[in-house]
Amino acid sequence: MTLLFIFLLVVLALLALDLGVFHRKAKEVSLREAWGWSAIWIALAVLFGVFLYFNQGSGTATEYFSVYFIEKALAIDNVFVFSLVFAYFVIPRQYQHKVLFYGIIGAILFRALFIGAGSALLTRFDWIYYLFGAFLIYSGYLMFKAISAPPSLEGNKLIGWLNRTLPVTPNLEDDKLFLKKAGKWFVTPLFIALLFIELSDILFAVDSVAASFAYSDDPYVIFYANIMAILGLRSLYFVLDGMISRFHYLKHGLSFMLVFIGLKMVLSDFYKMPLAVSLGAIVLVVVSSILFSFYKTRR
Repeated sequence: MTLLFIFLLVVLALLALDLGVFHRKAKEVSLREAWGWSAIWIALAVLFGVFLYFNQGSGTATEYFSVYFIEKALAIDNVFVFSLVFAYFVIPRQYQHKVLFYGIIGAILFRALFIGAGSALLTRFDWIYYLFGAFLIYSGYLMFKAISAPPSLEGNKLIGWLNRTLPVTPNLEDDKLFLKKAGKWFVTPLFIALLFIELSDILFAVDSVAASFAYSDDPYVIFYANIMAILGLRSLYFVLDGMISRFHYLKHGLSFMLVFIGLKMVLSDFYKMPLAVSLGAIVLVVVSSILFSFYKTRR
């Protein structure tokens, strides 16, 4: 519990430093700055893994890095959603960081909730482990099935429902999420974009948390790895935003990863796959899908 308390204090301090100092005023995040922050977040994640290695042993560190890689790979899929949302709502780049910042805070809270719930369910009901596996297989199938469909938010029912239900201003109001006019409170399109991103992340969280339990049964290790991956999600978006169209085969790799992890969980009573073999397989597939994507779109 002491480590968890210190970890949370450091995370809160980093978030406060990010928004309160480096991004106190709305500004466009440059590619150079995004690369710098990405390197910092990855370095911090690696250093924490090294700390776990010396403090709790190689087994815990291996579980941490396994879960971190899964979450980091699935985070790239989040970037696709961010790009679609910002394009649909025509959110200027100088306001995107603020939306992503609050989105990250929501993601941290939901991850903590889902990890705690998942751990409690697995402790009480062993068969939930197989249900998680079946869910991942189905999620991977749905992801693969949707590859051929062009990504678009036009006619999205959730966005339509939010616009009908909430009093929304017709245009952006700088970087404001809420606005009071004639004694009545309104939400801005920036808030709708944030809310849609938060709701979308809940769906991503179900996949990533379920997959995490395939590599560790320690909720603290899963929480550390998830949060370290999430903290770098904003900078990852600004790094990848200009090259999203080049990830041609990424969803193929991610869908295989989900199905593979699901099968590993469902068939665990028949074959206990070594952690190194399982991790090596998904790393090979995801990295290969990215390399083949860049080769295909090299021109």
